[in-house]
Amino acid sequence: MFNFTTLPPLSLYLHIPWCVRKCPYCDFNSHEAKRDIPEHAYVAALISDLEQELPDVWGRQVHSIFIGGGTPSLFSAEALDQLFSALRARLNLAANAEITLEANPGAIEADKFREFRALGINRLSIGVQSFNDDALQRIGRIHGRREATRAAERAHDAGFDNFNLDLMFGLPQQTLEQAREDVATAIALEPSHISHYQLTLEPNTLFHHKPPPLPEDELLWRMQEHCQAQLGDAGYQHYEVSAFAKDQRRCRHNLNYWQFGDYLGIGAGAHGKISNAQLQTIQRRSKLRRPEDYLAQAHSPARISTEQTLSERDAGFEFMLNALRLTDGFAPHLFSDHTGLPISVVEQPLRQAEEQGLIDWSVRLIRPTEKGRNYLNELLQLFLP
Repeated sequence: MFNFTTLPPLSLYLHIPWCVRKCPYCDFNSHEAKRDIPEHAYVAALISDLEQELPDVWGRQVHSIFIGGGTPSLFSAEALDQLFSALRARLNLAANAEITLEANPGAIEADKFREFRALGINRLSIGVQSFNDDALQRIGRIHGRREATRAAERAHDAGFDNFNLDLMFGLPQQTLEQAREDVATAIALEPSHISHYQLTLEPNTLFHHKPPPLPEDELLWRMQEHCQAQLGDAGYQHYEVSAFAKDQRRCRHNLNYWQFGDYLGIGAGAHGKISNAQLQTIQRRSKLRRPEDYLAQAHSPARISTEQTLSERDAGFEFMLNALRLTDGFAPHLFSDHTGLPISVVEQPLRQAEEQGLIDWSVRLIRPTEKGRNYLNELLQLFLP
């Protein structure tokens, strides 16, 4: 039985589903903007959606906001100003809250970053993916090397001292040297954070139906090793499977996900997770995916597509699924604080993992070993409910 004596930190995720063109590898809830985006109607829908969620988190402080997509940077500063005014009027927003906006290098005008910074957005996540023009064309991106480097330069110029560059490796026909060159170029642009992850062929994507020629497993392994070493040598701490950050620049919003914190999910297709101390429950909730459906129902309970109350077994597994991605692992008390369960409910798989050399376990810390990080799927399978 859950027994929450305290509640985990609370974040807010806002989803803006439109993009210029759907990438062939993308399995996110994104939709090509084939006509003018109804941004003001959508902002009104977001506000209404939030207002209906507020009773579940009343009085709780929000520590981070992440606006994802799609391509949220397609929205005008005017529309985002309307949104942020509403958020600040309705939320107990921490004074030092991390506020991130996703941006696409191919959808940024010269002054937009300055306008975003003036709104109080203090972190950007720029979807570069590669700096190689041929590679970008093969994966269907609408920008090239020039736009990618310019986006990072504009972020600096606009006063963003905290921004992330997304990079992928294992791209169609990519060589080891090309992967290393992408990382070297990213480092030279001096972002505070770099996400470096392998291209995967997800179901319901064009690449899944028509797979492009991808590097062999041995080459993928070498790419990962070499690029991670480059990032480490440049002073980026490898704190999560695919995340690298300068000192004090780890993504606080994503850390809340990985530490099984709570978050409101607002917008078309958004997912949320909320713990309730009064009811002693953990609930997951998702919203209608299609923007047209969401806009039509955002002012009613029909905006919710699914609701699920987690079982104790599911909660224990989901905590481990996320927290064991962290290089530094987690303090055992965090499990109890964020699940409302004693650590004893996962003691058996923890013992198995320790015996197999997949984790180090002490009174103060549970963390994956190098072997555990290399065989993360095998480690996580031990905790399956």
